[in-house]
Amino acid sequence: MERSVMKGKWWINRYWKKQKGFWLIAFSKYMKESPMKALVCVKQVVDHNVRIRIKQDHSDVDISDSKLSINPFDEIAVEEAVRLKERGLISEIVVVSIGNTGVGDVLRTALAAGADRAIHILTKNSLTPLIVAKTITAITRNEKPDIILLGKQAIDDDCNQVGQMLAALLDLPQATNVSEITISDNSLTAVREVDGGLETLNLSLPAVLTTDLRLNTPRNISLPNVIKAKKKPVKEIDFDSLGINPSSRLTIIKV
Repeated sequence: MERSVMKGKWWINRYWKKQKGFWLIAFSKYMKESPMKALVCVKQVVDHNVRIRIKQDHSDVDISDSKLSINPFDEIAVEEAVRLKERGLISEIVVVSIGNTGVGDVLRTALAAGADRAIHILTKNSLTPLIVAKTITAITRNEKPDIILLGKQAIDDDCNQVGQMLAALLDLPQATNVSEITISDNSLTAVREVDGGLETLNLSLPAVLTTDLRLNTPRNISLPNVIKAKKKPVKEIDFDSLGINPSSRLTIIKV
């Protein structure tokens, strides 16, 4: 009787190993058939729950000692990229952000949410939308992503310009205010919010997409994923090495 039980366990273990090996091989082949890369742009902003303070000279917003976090629209872009990866539609997610050393916290948040690696463009300058778009253009030409995702706007300046400028500089198709994304073969269908309702666009890849709040609800990040994010690679690039003039044509008169 004992010998029969041992033999039965042996067959079960052998069957499980075969099945496990089969699914690992199948998953590997599937991922090889989906080599697309997503580049997600994120920005560090004053947390939306913080009460904003104006400097005494009204020259700008005072963000000293304020809690900073990832721009909510960009957080949605990260979540959508992770969902596309979970469905096997893309194989790698790269997040990029521009700013001082504190921006590293935002990148780690994106990595904890599911991004694979990060690029940090180091600068102390406050950049206008056009300079940001030119900077992301330089990174895009090096990374060659199939999909570029970013929030439709940042909650600090509400410019809603970077995505459109980026698409123009790269000469790529674009869809703004996107609330639904479907990828099939080498094309993408995007449903976007417009004044009169909804508009559906078919885009060839690569393409630039800016995300609307209705696209998804970002997941809660677990502590184990926060710990894992600390081990993921973050590449630092000095802004000056890109050869982009950071000077602005805009002047803030009064806040």
